[in-house]
Amino acid sequence: MAAAPHVPADAYALTDVVARLRRVLRASIRADYPWESLPMAQVELLQSLAESAPARVGDLAVRLRLAPSTVSGLISQMMAVGLVERGTDPADRRVAVVELSEHGRRQLADWHGAHRERIAAALSELDPRERAAIETALPALSLLVDRLAEQPREGSRSGGVGPCR
Repeated sequence: MAAAPHVPADAYALTDVVARLRRVLRASIRADYPWESLPMAQVELLQSLAESAPARVGDLAVRLRLAPSTVSGLISQMMAVGLVERGTDPADRRVAVVELSEHGRRQLADWHGAHRERIAAALSELDPRERAAIETALPALSLLVDRLAEQPREGSRSGGVGPCR
């Protein structure tokens, strides 16, 4: 029987803090801004389209590490409420692409604004040393995100499911 790989304690601590931060931020945003009801998967799709659009469903699936059928379902839901629009690829008119609608752009901007306000308010309650520690950690956290994004998708351990939501 193979021994479990050693996982540094800081990996556990960081995983816990990130999960709790996401959960509490999401809950507090919904309490303060009841209109904010976009599921995280839709927010991530909107963010991906804001970074690079128009995009093919397959390209979005790769970027988001989701199955193409999942992305297609999300797009259908988002089209129904006017967040995204489907079009054709100018390079190949046979291929469908998706991009943000004006309503989708506004929703994403509102989502980002509400999160910035909430985090800024919480940061203002910390003492200057704690804020400085967070500011100092941001470049390393950004590099960590880049490293995680570079890692191949591990379908065997996650059952082929994308990132946790």
